[in-house]
Amino acid sequence: MVPKIRRGSRTHGLLVYLYGPGKRDEHIDPHLVGSWDGFAPDPGRDTSPDPDPKATLARLAAALDLRVKQAGDKAPAEHVWHCSVRTDPGDRTLTDAEWNTIARRLVHAVNLAPKGDPDGCRWVAVRHAEDHIHILATMVRGDLRRPRMNYDFKKAQAECRSIEKEMGLRRLKPGDGTGTKTPTSAERFKAERTGRPEAPRETLREAVRQALAGAVTEKEFFTRLREAGLRVKVRHAPSGDALGYNVALPGDRNRHGDPIWYPGSKLAPDLSLPKIRQRLADGITDQTTPPAADGRPDWSPPARARRSATDTAEHAAVLLDRDDDEAAAQLVGVGELLDAVAQTSPVATRAELAAAARTFERATRSHVRAERADTRAIRSAARGIIQAGSALGRGEDGGTTAMLVSTLVLVALAAARWHSARGHAQQAHASRQAAEHLRTAYRQAAATPMRALHDQGRALPESVRRKHEATIRAALPEQGAHADGAPAKTDALAATLAEAEQTGHDPEALLQQVIDMRELDTAADVNDVLVWRLRRLAHLSAHPGEATRRPPTGIRPTKTSTNLISERKTVTPAAVRPAVVDSCNRPPRR
Repeated sequence: MVPKIRRGSRTHGLLVYLYGPGKRDEHIDPHLVGSWDGFAPDPGRDTSPDPDPKATLARLAAALDLRVKQAGDKAPAEHVWHCSVRTDPGDRTLTDAEWNTIARRLVHAVNLAPKGDPDGCRWVAVRHAEDHIHILATMVRGDLRRPRMNYDFKKAQAECRSIEKEMGLRRLKPGDGTGTKTPTSAERFKAERTGRPEAPRETLREAVRQALAGAVTEKEFFTRLREAGLRVKVRHAPSGDALGYNVALPGDRNRHGDPIWYPGSKLAPDLSLPKIRQRLADGITDQTTPPAADGRPDWSPPARARRSATDTAEHAAVLLDRDDDEAAAQLVGVGELLDAVAQTSPVATRAELAAAARTFERATRSHVRAERADTRAIRSAARGIIQAGSALGRGEDGGTTAMLVSTLVLVALAAARWHSARGHAQQAHASRQAAEHLRTAYRQAAATPMRALHDQGRALPESVRRKHEATIRAALPEQGAHADGAPAKTDALAATLAEAEQTGHDPEALLQQVIDMRELDTAADVNDVLVWRLRRLAHLSAHPGEATRRPPTGIRPTKTSTNLISERKTVTPAAVRPAVVDSCNRPPRR
């Protein structure tokens, strides 16, 4: 049940609309379901011998405005309180008596007409559709004082949550006041008329978020906004310091032909200039370019940036699992990382990644604040992805995109657990939705490389494949078979272990190391998660068609297991076994 509150100054005009045919939705049988005294005239169902709906409507407006006229100059300029209350499409149809109860509870909750108070404000509830009512009240009490209406929206929301529970309606998730302002009806209708897929407010919010991803300075942020094609207007103090900014979409104008400007704070609470400055200060780096990304020199910049970002995202998931308030800073960084990945990913995955970034944006805001916010690593990773440019949908670029997205799924689920532990229902729900979008994007990105890895695993010599399958069963007994008793598909994992062994790693120790890195319970496919962890840790190519090579200088093969990447133990070069490859059974190039 969703209440929407507005204020105005024209009682008669609003009644004309409520009892009229409607501008967008057809009004069917408009009539009163409740009023302040139960005896208000009803223009929709006038039972007098000679009914005149217009005259009855005028009498109703005069009755509602009686105290407003008596108060004179003491009455508020916007004396009309208008609240529409709508049920979910899946809810049952409520009766007029039930809507009357809902209206009375809401005007009591917001202190317009407290129960038992003879001086409460005058109000009516009009129903002209099955799924909603409109409550109209005039905000002058019987003693000609104004009602105390502080936090009326929050109080109405809280009362709706109680009504949902008691009446068996769909229960919405309670908010905490950190959500974004939704587009108004006028904004939505204008978007439909002009052929836009969404309201300008939503388009601008996403564009501003993307411009902020990985930015280091205000100047860079504003430059990105302009490069994205937005109109930008910076407000300056007399001293010349920037006080705030407004953005507008090209072509979005009002009736006078002027651009429609939106302040950053009206797009989202964390997009005001002071909040942006705080984020830049928390995550500022000592250099204008990110550090060199991990990987071999022959890999493309987008591939290397994605590998580096995967390590950083894995660390963010570990911090979220610690369940302390300092992890709140990581959520902001993860949001920037998702924005960066969505902007630079291949076309095949871009839509789902953009949906994940947009959904996760709700998870980045709550009342929890990290005292020692340090987002330098994750914001630097986002910056590296932006500066590396767009990734291709094939080869090493495509494989590392799948590698990163696989980790981001686990990060989103870790964020959902973190929010759930604090009772942040909306943020937890947004995190889980983002995880679903990321899973879809992962399936799109991983289809080609995982298929090649499965083929490579099936092409292994029988003895080699059996050896690695035995290693997998020993480390993960529960992965030996599916629930239906069929053998688990471990071809890709076996192929990865074989490659790791060829580069000098101990397969058993390396597998145990990636298993111990963090939990696997939330993984949709444990084998896929382990494949990407192994390939990242062993510095194997994400594109299985490339020939197996030695790890880059400074990276030594793994000998023993450990719980953290930063605590890897290595063996000396003398202990590295030479790679032996049977030329007759070498996996085919792809």
